[in-house]
Amino acid sequence: MSVFTTYLQLGFWHIWSWQATDHLTFLLALCAPYALADWRRVVALVTSFTVGHSLTLALATLGVVGVDSPLVEALIPVTIMLTALLNMKQAGRADSRSTSSRRPTSVVWAAPNALALAFGLIHGLGFSTYLRSLLGANSRPVAELLSFNLGVELGQLLVVSIILLLGFVVLRGFGAARRDWVLTTSGAALGVALLLLVQLLNE
Repeated sequence: MSVFTTYLQLGFWHIWSWQATDHLTFLLALCAPYALADWRRVVALVTSFTVGHSLTLALATLGVVGVDSPLVEALIPVTIMLTALLNMKQAGRADSRSTSSRRPTSVVWAAPNALALAFGLIHGLGFSTYLRSLLGANSRPVAELLSFNLGVELGQLLVVSIILLLGFVVLRGFGAARRDWVLTTSGAALGVALLLLVQLLNE
């Protein structure tokens, strides 16, 4: 198996592991206000997020920037909490159905790429500790970084596809209100983020 394929798989399966609970929770909060019809916007947001974490992941892994692991680990749940809280605040007061033309706005709608990218910068620093432990003495892991990030992106796209499909079933199949979906998913993300932060503070 080639180095590229190995790190591609590592990136993909890292997203689909308990080690990435915080990352998965952020993706849930990121996607919460969107419906399946918004998939192009969601892909653009996820890709912006990937660009952000790819940049800091590369810089930290190559030793260009230092990483304060405790601080970064605490900031990651904070990004989830901010996203979830703003989703909930902007969910709208009307109990509109999924067929309504009115769609709630999320934190990332105000600045679609900038905020997703900014939060990605923080998450990338969190990834760097894991990747550096895999690379060991390899000091210029260009191919590994590229393939790992590509694997992460593929894993993220699969995650958001499942979230959007689940939302489609709930909104269209069960006729749930869009506001209820946003509040429920964002509330779940907020709860997980709070637990992660409390756990970190107690360590």
